Amino acid sequence: MKLESLRELFIDELQDLYSAENMILKALPKMAEKANSPQLKAGFEEHLEQTRGHVRRLDQIFDSLQDIDREDKKCKGIEGIIKENEELIKENAEPEVRDAGMIAGAQRVEHYEIAAYGTVRTYADLLGRSDWAQLLQQTLDEEKQTDQKLNTLAEDINLEAKAA
Repeated sequence: MKLESLRELFIDELQDLYSAENMILKALPKMAEKANSPQLKAGFEEHLEQTRGHVRRLDQIFDSLQDIDREDKKCKGIEGIIKENEELIKENAEPEVRDAGMIAGAQRVEHYEIAAYGTVRTYADLLGRSDWAQLLQQTLDEEKQTDQKLNTLAEDINLEAKAA
């Protein structure tokens, strides 16, 4: 598809995020299952619920766009990060070391999403759609909060991994 306008770029980026969020929905239960730390497991489960809300917000935007296939793109960036994390989960690793690695992978996902949601929020503003921008900002705020929670968890879990 040739991108000829900011609106088309916005839609392309939204499709990328929609793909990413749906891949994350599939990955988080596996990560929660493999987490050794009860706090990390709870964090992954909490973020799973948040991610469902992220998809609902994207659905709201796509519903108002009409005739746009929300599943027309595959997010190769998140796909790669998830594949790396799946490889880590399969490794014969100490539980604390695996947890530290899963946090690193989860933060890569969060940073990707923070950049992407910040971008599409700005595009929505430029396109005069403050309603969309508000939905996207809400998700962006949640992604930043999740990243901060992962930072906090990493402080203890990384020390446990070092001691393992």
